[in-house]
Amino acid sequence: MDLTPLILSSDLARLGQDSRKLARRAAANELRRIRQGVYVTAKNWHALKAWEQYPLLVRAAAATLQTRTVFCRESSAALWGIPLLGTQHMVHALTADGGGGRSRAGVRRHRVDLASVEVGRQHGLLVTSRVRTVLDLAAFGSFEQGVVAIDHVLKPDRVHRLQALSKPEIEASIGPDFSAAAARRIRTVLDFAVPESGSPGESLSRAYMYLERFKLPELQTEIWDRSGLVGYLDFEWSEDRLAGEFDGMVKYQKAEYLNGRTPSDVVVAEKRREDRIRATGRRVIRWTWAELADRATFAAFLDGAGVPRTRFPACAPDIRYGNGQPPRGST
Repeated sequence: MDLTPLILSSDLARLGQDSRKLARRAAANELRRIRQGVYVTAKNWHALKAWEQYPLLVRAAAATLQTRTVFCRESSAALWGIPLLGTQHMVHALTADGGGGRSRAGVRRHRVDLASVEVGRQHGLLVTSRVRTVLDLAAFGSFEQGVVAIDHVLKPDRVHRLQALSKPEIEASIGPDFSAAAARRIRTVLDFAVPESGSPGESLSRAYMYLERFKLPELQTEIWDRSGLVGYLDFEWSEDRLAGEFDGMVKYQKAEYLNGRTPSDVVVAEKRREDRIRATGRRVIRWTWAELADRATFAAFLDGAGVPRTRFPACAPDIRYGNGQPPRGST
């Protein structure tokens, strides 16, 4: 998580300085106010990607709230490094009083018996456990958000040095504080989730395929030719001799994916790999976040590419829908 320094007006006041100068600097576009009494430099703010800005809002709330706060749902997910769909603005926290569901000063409180919730600590802040966090996302968010989140935690998170969770471990944590409908939504997502998904974009693609009744592909299949192993396909419809690749662009940008190569080197390598795949008799289709802008856009792309549809039920009645946008920290 980005550790951009926060500038608090309360700190200046304790030092006997005029905190109003922060507002003047914000008016001059030197600072960006992200919460009442909390600022960051405008340069630092604009240098952050959209998904890197939200954790700052959570940190800002923690710096100004007067009571011991346990962050939950999207806010906890951001601190755990669990990918989120769309742009987040509201901070989510737990409360044990009757004010659950109310929003004040950019913080939405969710009423729960705190004794029933496992709490951890991330980046110095109290958060719901990873298990509880993904349960909440699956129970109260869209189907696709639940899939992106649970796919993510079913494999090790090497960036944050976190071990994989298992499906039995997650299901065993569906406690009585979830309604029957919420528990059904969780289990529907959990049944669909897989550890083989290579990125949030691949998870979202698969969820949209399911919701739009496309034939589900095989994941991470090995492709061989006479020269040996070509590589692993993100998606394959083997009976249809069709290969699908999600291109999140990160392989052309981040050093850990470039491995000392230039972006041009990676483009050439990808072209050669795709040529070898085509030489095996498969068609290859590729898509990016632009095609995943929403379900309808992605469905039109898949129809145009000749991906077969199926007649299986799209989803359980309780599943909620939402538009997919690049997750925070997406690849």
